[in-house]
Amino acid sequence: MSFMAFRQLLTDFGDQLHDENNPLTAASAKCNNSLDELITLAHSNLSTARSADHLPWRRLYTDASILRAIISVANLGDADMRGAELVALSSVAHLDHALVVAGAAGDGRYDLIISIIALVQKQYLLSPHLPSPTLYRNQMTPSSKPSRLMYGARPISRLDDAPSLSRFKRELINAPIVISRFARDWPAVKDHPWSSLDYLRAVAGRGRVVPVEVGSDYRRDDWYQELMPWEDFLASLAQPDASKIVYLAQHNLFFQFPSLRDDIVVPDYVYSAPEAPPDFKEYRPPSNPEQLIINAWLGPQGTTSPAHTDPFFNFYVQVVGRKTVWLAPPSVASHMYSYPPPSSSFDKSRNPALNSTEPSMSNTSRVDVFATGTGDSDDFPAFTANAVPCAMHVTLEPGDALAFPPGWWHAMRSEEMSFSVSMWY
Repeated sequence: MSFMAFRQLLTDFGDQLHDENNPLTAASAKCNNSLDELITLAHSNLSTARSADHLPWRRLYTDASILRAIISVANLGDADMRGAELVALSSVAHLDHALVVAGAAGDGRYDLIISIIALVQKQYLLSPHLPSPTLYRNQMTPSSKPSRLMYGARPISRLDDAPSLSRFKRELINAPIVISRFARDWPAVKDHPWSSLDYLRAVAGRGRVVPVEVGSDYRRDDWYQELMPWEDFLASLAQPDASKIVYLAQHNLFFQFPSLRDDIVVPDYVYSAPEAPPDFKEYRPPSNPEQLIINAWLGPQGTTSPAHTDPFFNFYVQVVGRKTVWLAPPSVASHMYSYPPPSSSFDKSRNPALNSTEPSMSNTSRVDVFATGTGDSDDFPAFTANAVPCAMHVTLEPGDALAFPPGWWHAMRSEEMSFSVSMWY
């Protein structure tokens, strides 16, 4: 359905809701309550059902959210400007929930949701026009030189020029490698700089909602996740609150804001179909049709990801700000003091990168690899004796790319406001 056709359909539906002789008019409020109950029911079952049973609940959540948004907006009638704005904001939030929570499950639902959001924003939520690139403001606050890493023994090899695909696959794919200024010509760095909060605000439009992590470390009890208005999140980057660190981490932001996907250039390397590396024979590519998972990481200075492993090859691009990365090979797994899987005996010979028993932190280390004191040397002696001599580190500059194999332990620390893109393949 075209944008104009959908707009006319929505207008016709609104006219019906405001026809006093139409039974839909009296039923609209009751319908919204029923849809809210369906959304709550679907969300509850998504939280408790086996993953194999998720699809029907994801579809129910998606369809109920779409209907909830359409009915709310179509029922605005002669509402005053402020009232219409509040309803429109709520409707866009419902649609974003369908994207984030349920993945817009169902044929054609994704395109429909993106179209409705654009229509609602255009009709009721006027947004500032995208400014000229010459007007973008780099709102990143520079920081001092990164502090020395106590547990990072060796620098990571660095290339000044991007290697050919054949050389990358033949010689470089099974060890960490940095490609300097790899993304220097990306629109996200030049023409549409993601360092501008004004650009990020305008490209999404008003009313958008994103999932964020609240807290400095997901290993701590005070860490939690929530859905936050995009504009509030960007405001938190402009004026960070040290008592409430907010981080958009491991989120497919390009699924929500498809315009941002045009600001990056996905390299051929991620389509190289690599074989399992010698030290991680269990490697399998992502199971989606593209065999590629692209995530965004956006947060203020000081956000960290503790040392952990992932089961995929990673091509990690630093777009905004600097980020310090600590790495160690899979061979040190038994010395990383990872969290044991729940309700199971701890087998030091396993590779935590698999994490196949059940969701847990079994792929995460209890060691703070960015520690500046000496406490961890006493608490985790095997780490100090066996992992640290193998460890590597690098501080990525804007435009740098870091490629590393599956199963490698890695930790990240933002040296200032940082925007990164990871590509798992």
